[in-house]
Amino acid sequence: MCGIVGYIGQKKASPILINGLLKLEYRGYDSAGLSTLEDTTISNIKNKGRVNSLNEVPEINTLTGTIGIAHTRWATHGKPSTTNSHPHMDNSKTFSVVHNGIIENYNDLKIFLTENGYNFLSQTDTEVIPNLIHYYFSKDNVDDDKKFLRAVQSACKDFKGSYAIEVISSLYPDRIIVTRKDSPLVIGKGENENHISSDIPAILSYTKDFYLLEDNEYVEIYRDHLDFYNKDLAKINKPIKNIEWDATAAEKDGYEDYMLKEIYEQPKSIRETIGSRIKLDAPCCFDELNFTKDYLSSLNKICIVACGTAMHAGLATKTLIEQICNIPVEVEVASEFRYRNPIINEKTLAIYISQSGETADTIAALKLAKSKGCKTLAISNVIGSSITREADYTIYTHAGPEIAVASTKAYTAQVTLLAILGIYMAEVLGSVSPLILENLKKEIFDLPNKIQTVLNDVSGIKNFAKKVYNEKDMFFIGRGTDYAVSLEGSLKLKEISYIHSEGYASGELKHGPIALIEDNTTVVSVITNDDLVEKSISNVQEVATRGAKTFVITNQDIDKSRFDYVIEIPAISKLISPALSVIPLQLFSYYIAKEKGLDVDKPRNLAKSVTVE
Repeated sequence: MCGIVGYIGQKKASPILINGLLKLEYRGYDSAGLSTLEDTTISNIKNKGRVNSLNEVPEINTLTGTIGIAHTRWATHGKPSTTNSHPHMDNSKTFSVVHNGIIENYNDLKIFLTENGYNFLSQTDTEVIPNLIHYYFSKDNVDDDKKFLRAVQSACKDFKGSYAIEVISSLYPDRIIVTRKDSPLVIGKGENENHISSDIPAILSYTKDFYLLEDNEYVEIYRDHLDFYNKDLAKINKPIKNIEWDATAAEKDGYEDYMLKEIYEQPKSIRETIGSRIKLDAPCCFDELNFTKDYLSSLNKICIVACGTAMHAGLATKTLIEQICNIPVEVEVASEFRYRNPIINEKTLAIYISQSGETADTIAALKLAKSKGCKTLAISNVIGSSITREADYTIYTHAGPEIAVASTKAYTAQVTLLAILGIYMAEVLGSVSPLILENLKKEIFDLPNKIQTVLNDVSGIKNFAKKVYNEKDMFFIGRGTDYAVSLEGSLKLKEISYIHSEGYASGELKHGPIALIEDNTTVVSVITNDDLVEKSISNVQEVATRGAKTFVITNQDIDKSRFDYVIEIPAISKLISPALSVIPLQLFSYYIAKEKGLDVDKPRNLAKSVTVE
């Protein structure tokens, strides 16, 4: 949630900052603002609403400064308003700050500062930051070049919570100071300029060379160099990392919306994720893992922990891993996992999935598992993200930047990578026939082409969406792996169309949900599991006899005349099918949202990267 950008260089800062904020719109926000250093004063411009509303502020055209910080805010403390927008300044207007995260003890700090003569204009937690920096700066009697840095460090020592912070000062018009704790921040290195952002895509068009900050590190950023410090302000060396993402991958490239573009990118993103990991005549390749047969045999369970769509990717591959590895798999919601004292130990492999690698609940759950002796494996789409630096092992999906808030290509890449991981572990264990694994590998190789087949003709999905887009409630049902896909389909519909929907295991209908079925209720059913075709059909018939409209996605030989609408997809193993059968559901949600005239890329109340609890 929220977004940060910063710039220091030779060019006019304001258009660069606004361009960066526009690229961070997918994170979700309700207001925006920027500060630039104009000679020896700070100009602070902010507004409620979209980033482009900043261009409506007359003063924006007077800015010429080449150093600046900017922010898109998602309200946590205080309602959306211009006053509550970032940046925030101290009472003397000497320091300006933008902040992602939450200062949990801000009320105590506010009382302390008020008692020391400071006044507050906003309802935010962030406004304590510049004033506390000013407080420590004014108390420091050593007037040297590091006085500004020490003031920032002293203030941060008082904070409880999470933060990524950029600070500029009218007293130091040659630098920006940044630091982070439990909230993402990257620095992009250019030629006689440096860029700062909470997310790589926002500055990817300027550079591919990045510094990835660790918690409690401080950086003084100048035009031509950077000085890195640890939490004690001892200088450290920081490696630079080259990020090979294509900057054009963060553009719409002719598509009407990012979400549609990302749906259509799935054949490519799956091919990239497969990469060279699978060979039909050799074992799966995970050079970054050193799992031995002894280690895998010692496991009493695998725990997959994630949030939202990433959690559904874990559910979608639970059956595959259990069946070919003979290891029990539990799939946990990260926000619940960390608060229930889970029974895990050194015989548990804990797998954590996060597209951004910055999901706060998932990272906290990973830290808990490490404290209990578990080996931890992160699956992320972002190189060098927080979760990858915390985990013992990391493997990456290669979906490229995913801009739309509702995840599509990241999900199918996660399902694909988890399936390959399962095959790899089964090969190390020797737990199943090589022929079974070879067939699964072939299915994964064929997956991109089968997805492309679905994408080549979306007219049936589009037509059904037009018939039902005004509905208030829908139900998604399935059995086995189809149930996991139903949950994800239901979530997509909720996220972008604001239609209430529920995903249920088909066999649970008679245990309560069928009471909600009435004339013209839409029920979406996924039927790809060849062992459960007849039972699944029976479940759909149960709702049809109660007046429901039935929309079926299947690759089975069924009597289509028994249902209102049927979308056929290519045949595929039931263990791999969640990466294919989800495609019509993604498109179904997308076209419903478009029929309703909604912003599919930036649904209300949601953010791409949930970096606070």
